[in-house]
Amino acid sequence: MNGLTLRAVHDVAGLAAVADFFSDVWQTPRTAPPYPAEVLHSLVHAGGAVHAAHTDDGVRPAGASVAVFGPPTAREAYSLVAAADPGLGHAVKQAQRAWALDRGARTMRWTFDPLVGRNARFNLVKLGAVGTEYLVDFYGRMADGVNDGDESDRLTVTWDLARPTQPHESGDNGERDAAPATHLAPDGAPLARRDLADRHVWCRVPDDVVKLRATEPLLALRWRHAVREVFTEAFAQGFTATGMSRDGWYTLTRGADGAGA
Repeated sequence: MNGLTLRAVHDVAGLAAVADFFSDVWQTPRTAPPYPAEVLHSLVHAGGAVHAAHTDDGVRPAGASVAVFGPPTAREAYSLVAAADPGLGHAVKQAQRAWALDRGARTMRWTFDPLVGRNARFNLVKLGAVGTEYLVDFYGRMADGVNDGDESDRLTVTWDLARPTQPHESGDNGERDAAPATHLAPDGAPLARRDLADRHVWCRVPDDVVKLRATEPLLALRWRHAVREVFTEAFAQGFTATGMSRDGWYTLTRGADGAGA
């Protein structure tokens, strides 16, 4: 992208700017960032990576990410956090990918809130990662400005770093809409559908769960529990999350390759 600079950050001032950026994204006071600069410095010193994206028109980072390595024999990197201004997320993830590949990693994992449909679409469709694990209330109760008042379920995705990134769609919506409904959402419409061949499950999420949490937190929590039920049942039966449609429906597939699809 023209005017975008991505670099690994090692200096104290640069790491402090990244910590401030994360505070702004997660709506916490800059005196209490979700990832303090001293923690970021320690992670870099231990061999991890902090990347920051800057555009020509600003000193403040426009995106940032933090990654570390997993167990020595796993050849896997783990992304602790990544965030970016609109349109810059793909470049930030590609910087992480290049860093990890240069150091011998083959896959990268991270977690995200499965109710945030735009993040699901970015991870599963644009990057081509696969949702491989559903974690119930992973962090416990959180007190930032984005997750406050909700339970912190997370979906782990696994990204095959060696496979070229090939965006993929979720398939024919007609097949989904023709499948029998198995669960109802808090709004009374179908929440989940399952095909008769028992190969696909589709699950819907709310249009904007962050806004819903702020305006109707109890309703947002009902959505959390409803989606959790669908995902935990499906994952226990061997399904993984392989897609997200533009209208907010996950595709869960039985027998899909868990390292990328």
